[in-house]
Amino acid sequence: MTDKLGLVLLNMGGPDSLDAVEPFLYNLFSDRELIRLPGGAVLQKPFARLISHFRSRHVRLLYQDIGGSSPLRRWTELQAEGIARHLGDAWVPFVAMRYWHPFADESLAAMKRQGIRRAMVLSMYPHYTGATTGSSVNDFRRRAARIHPELEFSVIEQWYDWPPYLDALAARIRQGLEQFHELIRDEVRILFSAHALPQKFIDRGDPYLEHVQITVSEVMKRVGHPHYTIGFQSRSGPVRWMEPDTIDVIKKFGEQGVAGLLVVPISFVSDHIETLHEIDIQYRDLALESGIQHFHRAPSLNDGADFIDAMAELVRQHLGEQG
Repeated sequence: MTDKLGLVLLNMGGPDSLDAVEPFLYNLFSDRELIRLPGGAVLQKPFARLISHFRSRHVRLLYQDIGGSSPLRRWTELQAEGIARHLGDAWVPFVAMRYWHPFADESLAAMKRQGIRRAMVLSMYPHYTGATTGSSVNDFRRRAARIHPELEFSVIEQWYDWPPYLDALAARIRQGLEQFHELIRDEVRILFSAHALPQKFIDRGDPYLEHVQITVSEVMKRVGHPHYTIGFQSRSGPVRWMEPDTIDVIKKFGEQGVAGLLVVPISFVSDHIETLHEIDIQYRDLALESGIQHFHRAPSLNDGADFIDAMAELVRQHLGEQG
């Protein structure tokens, strides 16, 4: 038995090559905690196979535009290493992705090989929803029971109102505003863009929307800018989604003659396809087409020193509460 402690960061994951796009999408569409395809559990995987096959051609093109793979694993590994370094020599960093390598199985097997029997599991989704945080945590628990049942672990599932995180996010918004000329800076519209959920998640009591709203409110108390709103991106499929759609907000700003727009990715702490392509390319093009002359995105938190400090302090606080 070792006195080493495991630090496990949970995240969605992303394809590490163009060939991985279709199996990544299949894993994603197979998860009934995230998406309930028609036909019930029995038909979920056949439908997932069909949808991932037909969508992969288009999605491969998007990944081609950002270099052929997702950077999410690299950023999450850097975050895990940085947090563990702050916590001390006893901590060993691991990453457990939900839909692509390294899966929780791989991290759990590695901890077992190294004799690690205690761990802290940290979700990298600040705002709790059963569709992402819940699915990742449940998956980790199931696999831990099977692969490393001796592991004692605690889970940090949400940190949407953690003050050091809010401070770091506010700093990114200030950096984003600095990209605009000082003559228009006070009139810039700040658009917090969160990942959308089907409205039925919120209607049945999922706290995601409330968590996002609290984060935005607390961050803007720090920033002090008067013009901001929330939109929801990455909507797909024929279900009713959370509103307003980020696309509709951008078009409306164009109609209103807004000159400057700063988009802040609020539910993402690392760059990936939805920041690097959806915001940086698709939404930028839409903004310019809509007549918005100045478009910028606030930098992602990634492995920024203030964010790593914030997460290390969160783990320390959680350890202190456990006694």
